[in-house]
Amino acid sequence: MNYFSSNFRLGVLGGGQLGKMLLAETHKLDIYTVILDKAKDAPCARICNEFHQGDLMDFDTVYNFGKTVDILTIEIEHVNIDALIKLEEEGLEIYPQPSVLKIIQHKGIQKDFFVENNIPTSPHKRFTSLKELKNEVLSFPFVWKSAQFGYDGTGVKIVKNINDLNNLTDTDCIAEDLIPFKNELAVIVSRNKSGEVKTYPVVEMEFHPEANQVEYVICPARISDEVATKARNIALNVAKSFEHIGLLAVEMFQTENNEILVNEVAPRTHNSGHYSIEASYTSQFEQHVRSILNLPLGNTESKVAGIMVNLVGEEGFSGEVIYQGMEDILKMDGVTPHIYGKKETRPFRKMGHVTIVNNNLSEARKIAEKVKNTIKVISK
Repeated sequence: MNYFSSNFRLGVLGGGQLGKMLLAETHKLDIYTVILDKAKDAPCARICNEFHQGDLMDFDTVYNFGKTVDILTIEIEHVNIDALIKLEEEGLEIYPQPSVLKIIQHKGIQKDFFVENNIPTSPHKRFTSLKELKNEVLSFPFVWKSAQFGYDGTGVKIVKNINDLNNLTDTDCIAEDLIPFKNELAVIVSRNKSGEVKTYPVVEMEFHPEANQVEYVICPARISDEVATKARNIALNVAKSFEHIGLLAVEMFQTENNEILVNEVAPRTHNSGHYSIEASYTSQFEQHVRSILNLPLGNTESKVAGIMVNLVGEEGFSGEVIYQGMEDILKMDGVTPHIYGKKETRPFRKMGHVTIVNNNLSEARKIAEKVKNTIKVISK
């Protein structure tokens, strides 16, 4: 198949900010993109070649959309897997593969997969309901995760006592041991159909204490070469186990004694790789295009140190969005804002990010702090 011909159509399930940043790369290669998203004003709606409005979890919608494209990919894993399986059976190329998405979409199945493939991870138990969880004798504290449809800190809670159990959603879930850790790390692995595999450098993630969202992503991670090599090798082993095609973001814990435990994975471009647009030779979004089209993979190394600051809605503000302090951050060296195009803000909603690049990582971190304290996402 000639991906650079005038009649090639790349389909993308999801039209959010990840899709918007992906389109910046398809535009460079003049690849015709067809997007499906539930929201008519999704960030991709006005900038893709063709936009379809529809529910990503509806079988008929996803199946009929897939029949209109030559290759299908995703920017979110919450999609109708049964429709993808049928499309694949009928000959459509879908990356990442539906079999991979089916495992990753359910956190309980995902954790079982790690155990079955000897991938180091925290001990866990699966439950089908809140009642079943309450009947189990568990030691506090532990981490509760909704098995499906959690995102951006939603669907994850630290349960410290019996009273906390009453604040949980009654759903299929897992309970994990709470791991004392030094760092939360991530490695993005890219893999194409030919089996070429590359990893990005290990990044370090700093989280917001209340929202359970990443505030800063720091590349390279401030860890020893030995720990970085271990993390990259484990990420490669995870990718090998899945045999996925596309990008796989592997989130990990570095324990107090420098063991690496895999927390969870995402089969797509990822928040932990946004720094790569400015800091890397090949951004994660370009690499996604290269991998799903079976093109040679690009250089994943960094040109400079990069730090990403998430822009999220301030507490106490909901409604039409205003970015306060934008002119002030644009005066700072090495600062590039990315605004996602969401029209309405609400507390902790991801509205954009800012990348800070610098030859000196410590200096980049100082500037990142200034950026965080200067720009505010508020409403009218």
